[in-house]
Amino acid sequence: MTWTAPELAPTRTLVGADERPMLQSWLDFHRQILLGKCGGLDGEQLATRSVQPSSLSLLGLVRHLTEVERGWFRLSAAGEDVEPVYGSEEQPDADFDDVASLSAEKVFAAFHAEVTACDAAVAALSLDHVFHVPWRSDGYTLRWVYLHMIEEYARHNGHADLLRERIDGVTGSF
Repeated sequence: MTWTAPELAPTRTLVGADERPMLQSWLDFHRQILLGKCGGLDGEQLATRSVQPSSLSLLGLVRHLTEVERGWFRLSAAGEDVEPVYGSEEQPDADFDDVASLSAEKVFAAFHAEVTACDAAVAALSLDHVFHVPWRSDGYTLRWVYLHMIEEYARHNGHADLLRERIDGVTGSF
C-alpha cells in the first residue's frame, strides 16, 4: 500500500494572547498550512517538481523546513550540537535536490519529530534570549527567530500553494 500524507483540518491562530503564545500560534498555523497543502498526496506526487530548472517540490519544502527549524531553533538559539538532517557541505541543497532518497512517510515523521524537538529546545528560553551565529556578527534574539520562521513558512506556503495547484488543481486554505 502506498503511503499518503494525512488530510488535516485547518487550525486557527490565537486572536488575543500574550506575545509568546501568539508567536507560537502563528508558527504552528503555518506549519499546519504546509502539511495541509500535502494532504492526500502520495510520495510520487509530493516529489513532483514545479518546472525546470527548479528543484522545488512539496516534499523538498517539508525537508527544507525541517532543516531550517533545526538550524534556527536547536543549533543556533538553543546551542545544541546537532548535525543537519539532509544537507552536508558536499550537498548543501540535498533537502530540495535529493527528494528520492527517503520515503515521504519518513520525511513527514522527521518533520514532526523535529518540530517537537525544536519547541522543547526553546521552551525555557526567553524571547529576549540572545545568541550569535558564525556567519554574522549581529546578536539574534529568539523573538527574531519566531518572526523569521513565520515569514519563512509564509513564503514557502505560497510556493506550496502553487505546487499543489500544479499537481492536482487543488487550491484554497489547504
